[in-house]
Amino acid sequence: MGPVLAGVLQLLALVAALALVHVPLGTYMAGVYSSDRHWRVEKWLYKGIGADPDTRMGWSAYLRGVLAFSAAGVLFLYLLQRVQGVLPLSLGFRSIDPDQAFNTAVSFVTNTNWQSYSGEQAMGHVVQTAGLAVQNFVSAAVGLAVAVALVRGFAGSRSGELGNFWADLVRGVVRLLVPLAFVAAVVLVAQGVIQNFSGIHEVGRFTGGSQQWNGGAVASQEAIKELGTNGGGYFGANSAHPFENPTPFTNLFEIFLMLAIPSALPRTFGLMVGSVRQGHAVLAAMGVIWAGFTGLMMWTEFAHHGPALQLAGGAMEGKEVRFGVGSSSIFAVSTTLTSTGAVDSAHSSLTGLGGGITLLGMMLGEIAPGGVGSGLYGMLVMAVVAVFVAGLMVGRTPEYLGKKIGTREIKLAALYILVTPALVLVLTAFATALPTPADSPAGSGAHGFSEILYAYTSASNNNGSAFAGLNADTRWFNSTLGLAMLLGRFLPMVFVLALAGSLARQQPVPVTAGTLRTEKPLFTGLLVGAILVVTGLTYFPALALGPLAEGLA
Repeated sequence: MGPVLAGVLQLLALVAALALVHVPLGTYMAGVYSSDRHWRVEKWLYKGIGADPDTRMGWSAYLRGVLAFSAAGVLFLYLLQRVQGVLPLSLGFRSIDPDQAFNTAVSFVTNTNWQSYSGEQAMGHVVQTAGLAVQNFVSAAVGLAVAVALVRGFAGSRSGELGNFWADLVRGVVRLLVPLAFVAAVVLVAQGVIQNFSGIHEVGRFTGGSQQWNGGAVASQEAIKELGTNGGGYFGANSAHPFENPTPFTNLFEIFLMLAIPSALPRTFGLMVGSVRQGHAVLAAMGVIWAGFTGLMMWTEFAHHGPALQLAGGAMEGKEVRFGVGSSSIFAVSTTLTSTGAVDSAHSSLTGLGGGITLLGMMLGEIAPGGVGSGLYGMLVMAVVAVFVAGLMVGRTPEYLGKKIGTREIKLAALYILVTPALVLVLTAFATALPTPADSPAGSGAHGFSEILYAYTSASNNNGSAFAGLNADTRWFNSTLGLAMLLGRFLPMVFVLALAGSLARQQPVPVTAGTLRTEKPLFTGLLVGAILVVTGLTYFPALALGPLAEGLA
């Protein structure tokens, strides 16, 4: 079997698996967030945090819950890293420096999982499990909660209520993420992913040194890292490391995990607003973009330019032989079109155009299908923009799901869209203009610029992947990337929840002959076009200086 055919067959198997779980998972999530009953373990958790799960919240109260919980998470994780040197099971590692501890705490709380360190050389078992792995669960649950709040805004009628943040948070963890992650971890252990609390082992000596391996609770963290679209690896090589991802099957399974919840959320959305066909339209837009990017990536990486690539069957530099070009291409697209950021190959070694595809995937806002929760609310904001554009073309007040899109709604949508490009482009400009940050890239010219642009695009979009080669463990990058992650996560949430509150206060308007049918393929095409045009106009000059210049050289 040739490598191209193998890649296509893996792609088809992945799509079939996602189609198989779409209806049951989407329906189950709709039930989780619509139920009025509280499980016993949930009641214990509510009592422990002092929350009343039956209190109905407006958008400002919901936002305060999101920010307060996240701030507590940043503080706890920062302090845990700062005292690592005196904790048990630290494996002899020292406490983390202040700037790196801040960067890592912000990274995991914001669901970014940017890592300016190698986990096996810096983090002990307590920080990995009680700190980083816990945040993998709760940061994903926060994203789900905000998405559900926006859906309730569309479904609500003159109430202004968005549900209860604490109930949504706890249910997302207890009823969804923990059970699914447990099953995924068992599958990974069965395939050879390690799960232990062993220390550091010396496995071989060579001239001038020795090789050491350390164990860890890898399978449990690997499961939620992909399922929650977090992406932070236990080891520096991330999902290219055989302890995290040992076989072609686990590689495909991990891609499935990162896509499962985001691709099922449109059905949840459709059920909660009372029209499954609306969910189908959103899913179709996500699927068109994902399939298009995957096809382009496989084409660029399989293109045989020169005898070396012809012999290898594609651009194999930076890729694991056990995965090959096809599976690595699918992984690279999926991890950057979601907010995962895990990698099974070196993105810096992708072809020039291939690297540009991963960058563009993040620049779209990671909405196809996007991160857990964040992908759905990002796509719904773009749907608001699309119906606004359609309304301008036909000269009538735009409506989406029976809610009028007025001045306040479109301003909030515009602010949401502008936050990330402002962070990416401004911080990239400063980093390339100032002498010290500009010395961090390992590459020069267009590739060196791409390393910096990729770092700020990844951080601002809460992705977490990186172009290998950039020395990001400096005060400048730890601080500015941390700031980008904070603002890139929580400013959009402010605008999303404000939009949800504005929509929830409206009385739905009846459908008329002039209403845009947003469940039809025409709207799906309009939505995809709006996404590509907005992103292209925003980022094309930066892409032209980096990956396009390198790819066309």
